Amino acid sequence: MQQKLSLISISLPKPFLKHEVEKKLDCSLKKGIEKAFYSEYRESYIIYTQFNVITFINYTREDIVKALLLLDIKEAETFEQHCIHQDYPIIIDPTIELTCKVNNDCIILKESSTLSLIIIALVVSQSVGLEKYEQDLEVHFSQSKQLFDLTHSFSLLKRTQLTKFAKNLILIRHAMVTDLFLLDKPNILWDNEETEHLYNLLASILEIKDRFEIVAYKLSSLKDDISMALDLTNQQHSEFLEWIIIIIIGVEMVLGLVNFFK
Repeated sequence: MQQKLSLISISLPKPFLKHEVEKKLDCSLKKGIEKAFYSEYRESYIIYTQFNVITFINYTREDIVKALLLLDIKEAETFEQHCIHQDYPIIIDPTIELTCKVNNDCIILKESSTLSLIIIALVVSQSVGLEKYEQDLEVHFSQSKQLFDLTHSFSLLKRTQLTKFAKNLILIRHAMVTDLFLLDKPNILWDNEETEHLYNLLASILEIKDRFEIVAYKLSSLKDDISMALDLTNQQHSEFLEWIIIIIIGVEMVLGLVNFFK
């Protein structure tokens, strides 16, 4: 007999520490895999990742809204419109031959296990986290155009803005690699062929690797453009300082001549 479980991963608009989630939701989060912590109650699960994505498995929408309200999310009632999220139905079907099947519409498991559900929650959470960085990057692209327009003339404020922008790009790339854990598989998969197969299937369907490479390429392009803009700004800064020195020398010469003739 088939059993259908709902799964939805939501990117929270503000960061939480693990103990804060436990206190607000009145639950105990156990260490799952890598950066994922989970709480199990009967056949329902909450999985929280350290890149600030929370996943609800087998929760009604009403219960999800209540949980988001407890987390002080103002847009809880309309989180679908205000929060980045992805949902993926899970079907438990003991009649299938393989241990799992994954397509664009659902995930089919031969049997339910805590490890399998955490693996699914982790990959979908990574997809949600990656989508957040994709959206942030689009904002940075629009900002970069405005910053490039500023390079036509020099000011210390523009130079500071470019430096801050370059620092933000570095932080985004660092967070993508370290927080989302995209470049390495969870260690537990090396000893479990079935869960590794599930992880690979889901990561392939959600195009995690391809999307990461696109974002990384865009980040690299932005970094190169900002580096060129900084070089240009530094050159303008050097020219500005040279003119100041020339003016100071000229003033001193004029004052010297005035004193001489006096």
